[in-house]
Amino acid sequence: MRTFIRFIRALFLFSRIFASYLLMLGLSRVFGRKRMRERWRRVHRRNARRMYKGFVRLRGVYIKLGQVLSIMGSFLPRAYAEELEGLQDQVPPHPFDEVERTFVKHLGKRPREVFAEFNDKPLAAASLGQVHEARMHDGTRVAVKVLYPNVRKIIAVDLRVLRMAMKVYKWFVPMRALERVVDQLNDLLQRETNYIHEAACMTRAAKNFEGDPDVLFPRPFPELTREGVLTMTFMDGIKISKREALLAAGADPDKVARKLVEVFYKQLFVDLFFHADPHPGNFLVQPPPAGSDPGAQPRIVMLDFGAISEVRLNLVDGMLDILRGTFAKDDSLVIKGIGTMGFIAIDGDRALLERTIKEYFQKLLGLDIKDFSRFKPEDVERFAKPNMAREQLRELMKSVEYPEGWFFVERAVVILFGLSAQLAPTLNTIQVGFPYVMQLMASRMAAAAAAPPAPGPASPAATSAATPAAEPEAVTTRTAG
Repeated sequence: MRTFIRFIRALFLFSRIFASYLLMLGLSRVFGRKRMRERWRRVHRRNARRMYKGFVRLRGVYIKLGQVLSIMGSFLPRAYAEELEGLQDQVPPHPFDEVERTFVKHLGKRPREVFAEFNDKPLAAASLGQVHEARMHDGTRVAVKVLYPNVRKIIAVDLRVLRMAMKVYKWFVPMRALERVVDQLNDLLQRETNYIHEAACMTRAAKNFEGDPDVLFPRPFPELTREGVLTMTFMDGIKISKREALLAAGADPDKVARKLVEVFYKQLFVDLFFHADPHPGNFLVQPPPAGSDPGAQPRIVMLDFGAISEVRLNLVDGMLDILRGTFAKDDSLVIKGIGTMGFIAIDGDRALLERTIKEYFQKLLGLDIKDFSRFKPEDVERFAKPNMAREQLRELMKSVEYPEGWFFVERAVVILFGLSAQLAPTLNTIQVGFPYVMQLMASRMAAAAAAPPAPGPASPAATSAATPAAEPEAVTTRTAG
C-alpha cells in the first residue's frame, strides 16, 4: 500500500510540472515566445522548487535523480541545476530504528551487540543509506554504512514512474535514446545497493593508487560487511569544498584542486576506472603536518565508491579525438570523435549536426578562459544559443543519440570540474590532465599498431564495446553514497 501511495505522489508531482509547461506552450503560441520569456523563467524556477520539495519528500531514488539532474545542464533549464544542487550532500537522515532493522537483517545482531560503541546520530545521510561512527572492541574507529529498508522495492516503483515521465519529457526534448539515462540510472542504483560490490571497488581503487601516498582510501572489514551493511576504517579530514577551513589549516586550495584533477585524469585515462560521483561530500583533505616541508602536498581522502565505473573504450577513443582536434584546431577531428563516442544518430540529419558542431567549435576557439570565476554570463549566453529556428533545433535533437556509458562520464566531469573551479578558478584543468591524456594516447596507438589487421570493415558494435568488469559500489565515511 505504501509503495502504491508513493507511486501516486510521484505521478502527481510530475503531472503538475508537465501540465504547467503544456499551459505555457499554449500561451506562447497565442502571445509569442519573446513576450513570454520572463514568464518562462518564472515557471522554470517555480517547477524546479516544486521538484526539489517533492524529491525531498519522496527521498530514495528521487534524491539520486535530483543529484543527476542538478548537473545535467544540457537537458534542463539552469533553474533546475540551482534548485536541485542542495540534494548533492544535504539529505535528511532516516530514523535510527529503520537503519537498525537493516543492520539486524544482515548481521543478525543489533549494532551495540557488534561494536563497543555505536553513535545513533549519522555522520552523513544520502539517498540510499547513511553512515554512522562506531568503535570496535579493540578500539579501532570505524564508519558503518547502512542501506535503508525496502530500498530495492522502492527503486522498482520509482523507475516505473521515471520511465513514464521520460516518455512525456521526449515531447519537449526529442533526443534519441534518452531512455538510456533511466537505464544507466538503474544500473547505478543496482550497484549502489550492493555494499559487498562497493567494498570490492574500494579495494580496487585503492590498489590503483598504492604508489601515491597523497591519495587515501578507507579499508573495508569483510567480516562486518554484507550486501546492506559496509564497515570501513574511519577517515579524518576537512570537507574539500570548505576553502576557508583549508586555508586556516595550511592546505593550499590550488594544490588541492590540482591534485584532485590529477587523480580524476589518472582514473579516467590511465586506470579506465573512475569515481562517477565526485561531489564535495565524497572528498576530505588532510593538510600537511605542522612543521613539514613548505613543498609538502595536502592529502586527498576519497569516499563513497558506489558510483565507480569503467570507461567504455569508444568513449575513451572519441574523447582523445576531440582533445586532439581541439589542440590542432581541426573541427573534422572533433566531429569524428563525437561520432566515435556514439552521439550521432544513424538516421539523423548528419549535415545539420556537423554544421552546428563547427559553429560551436569556432565559438569555443574564440573564448579566452583564464579565470573561470570571471567568465561573463553574456559569454555563456552567446556560446549556448546557436542561431537556428525552433524546427531546426528539434531536428538537431533528433539527430543526437545519448551514448551508452556517457551518463557516468558526463556526471563526473561536470561535478568535478565545477568543484575544481570553486577551489582554484584560474587552474587550467586541460593542461593539468595533458600528461595523462598523452599516456593514454600512446598506449592506444601502441595497441592499435600491435593488433593484427581486421579482415573487413570495423563494425560500430565492436568499436563501442565496453569491458565493464567489476563495476563498483560506494564506500563512505563522511558520506553515504
